[in-house]
Amino acid sequence: MSHSDAILDRLMSLHPKVIDLSLDRMHRLLAALGNPERRIPPVIHVAGTNGKGSTQAMIRAGLQAGGVRVHAYTSPHLARFHERIRLAGDLITEAALAAILEECETANAGQPITFFEITTAAAFLAFSRVPADYTLLEVGLGGRLDATNVVDAPRLTVITPISIDHTQYLGDTLPLIAAEKAGIIKRGVPVIVGPQQDEALRVIEARASGLTAPVFAHGQHWMAAPDRDGMIYQDDHGLWDLPLPNLVGPHQIQNAGTALAALRQLGATAAQARAAVTQAEWPARMQRLRHGPLVDLAGPQAELWLDGGHNPAGGEALAATLAAMPPRPTHLVCGMLNTKDIAGYLRPLAAHACSLTAIDIPGEPNTLPAETTAGVAASVGMISGVAADAGAAIAAIAGRDPKARILICGSLYLAGRVLRENG
Repeated sequence: MSHSDAILDRLMSLHPKVIDLSLDRMHRLLAALGNPERRIPPVIHVAGTNGKGSTQAMIRAGLQAGGVRVHAYTSPHLARFHERIRLAGDLITEAALAAILEECETANAGQPITFFEITTAAAFLAFSRVPADYTLLEVGLGGRLDATNVVDAPRLTVITPISIDHTQYLGDTLPLIAAEKAGIIKRGVPVIVGPQQDEALRVIEARASGLTAPVFAHGQHWMAAPDRDGMIYQDDHGLWDLPLPNLVGPHQIQNAGTALAALRQLGATAAQARAAVTQAEWPARMQRLRHGPLVDLAGPQAELWLDGGHNPAGGEALAATLAAMPPRPTHLVCGMLNTKDIAGYLRPLAAHACSLTAIDIPGEPNTLPAETTAGVAASVGMISGVAADAGAAIAAIAGRDPKARILICGSLYLAGRVLRENG
């Protein structure tokens, strides 16, 4: 176990709850650290239910192509915690991570604080000490009471599409959830709004209006659409004619649009816009695995794909992606957390999959039992079964159908395990 892993394990035990939305503990710890959040480069703050990570990755790719130095904070991680913190473009080193975690642990002095709060404070500390031009901050959960929402005057806020998820923390209607996400809007700070359902957009616009924050909303102030074999982005400043995003799936055109609207606010060039859509990297979002032991198990004629989406909107996006791909018999290997709307996620996929093999997420106490996942899959009309793990599922599918498209899906936690297992 690395030094940082040992500290991260200790930090897990400082608060009985994994999630406890409040900013009091965060303000206390940041004060003890000398308020590093006031000394970080200008912030682009990103909230939303789906597409936060992809949108942030595209903004980062566009900025960096212009020689701009960018810090980035994202969660959860897939293979290693270090993925959450990028300093001027590079993943934080083990030595730097261990040092800031120890500093935060000492400053916190054993008081109750959640794992996400104390690690977010650590990210602010790291960002305050390394020069950069911008800081990209992805909200962990919600917005209004999220640990990232302690920056008083960001340069820009961004709200990606909102749907119903995490109802036990954020409320069970779209307007309630939208109100939590809109909590990142700050007085006078422009807000870029991705495609929204009307009732969510109304909440966002009302909040922005009360804070005199200029709104740049999809469909009103900008649009993005497929065009021949690429895409176009258009706003009041003109039109960008661009290649398709290198992140796979029709929904990525709208994520690209949201990123491009943000880049336009920051004065980006056409070359930066092109880099945003062609150079972004964001693992486990319809990612093709091309090497490794799991790919070997699938065999030379099969395709192996990985996607971490997990809520109904994620299921719909994945279904649309599969519908747009060249036809090939598609078999799902699925593991999910027990907090999710399983039927809502699987229902859109039923028309696109020949079968679903359910597995437990290894090492995850909140995994949904494979039998339960398989039962829900059967109830929405899928041929389903269970396997001991991803490797066994892949081998069985490839044995039946050597030319299969095998898609591992249902959870970012499962995706992280698969990426580690596949080397």
